Amino acid sequence: MALSSCFCHPRTPTKITGSMLVTRPLFNRGPNFALKSMTSEIYGQQVPVMGSKQISDWSFVAGSRITIRPNLQRFQLNRKSSGVFASWLGVSQIANSAFTLGTIAVLPFYSLMVLAPQAELTRKSMESSIPDVVLGLLYAYLLYLSWTPDTLRLMFASKYWLPELPGIARMFSNEMTLASAWIHLLAIDLFAARQVFHDGLENKIETRHSVSLCLFFCPVGIVTHVITKAVARNSRNPKRGVH
Repeated sequence: MALSSCFCHPRTPTKITGSMLVTRPLFNRGPNFALKSMTSEIYGQQVPVMGSKQISDWSFVAGSRITIRPNLQRFQLNRKSSGVFASWLGVSQIANSAFTLGTIAVLPFYSLMVLAPQAELTRKSMESSIPDVVLGLLYAYLLYLSWTPDTLRLMFASKYWLPELPGIARMFSNEMTLASAWIHLLAIDLFAARQVFHDGLENKIETRHSVSLCLFFCPVGIVTHVITKAVARNSRNPKRGVH
């Protein structure tokens, strides 16, 4: 960007210090000067100052002096946005890691119930409460991270203090909230699958298909177990013939 002047003073070289541009006269040069760039350095970063306020004055001894004042408010907002982005990136990583680790953690228990339902290791694993405690603590941690002042307002958005679908959809648009809901589902599904498994052992009913469904579609797995139990009971107690 070039600026020219028709003053009767000679061409002057320029010097930029911080956000200050100073020109000093040389009496053996021509009558105009050029300003090629308008940038300043703030906190070690180059910040464009297009549209900033400029104050110029002229002294025969000191030469021409132009002061450039960059928009510091805009610069501060950019720094704040960068901090928010970095914070968001860390939260996103935590949510993704919790989602993956929680999913992997429950797979061994389902594998034991499906592949080796009669094994002693499977029975001891299903009697332990450690999986429920671990998933519960992980869920509580994610719930703490995802909690905001608007959480209760989104959960009970109606005037009757009942959940509404738009509010729940907005709440689950947050990755951390979605990850906590996934851990919640994993904990409930595993608990239901263990109940189905124990009921199958007690009543000597096949449960591998019901347990498998509990992993992906827990309500369907429970219904399947109820139907399987009813069919097995009827097959063991056939109706007596009419005499």
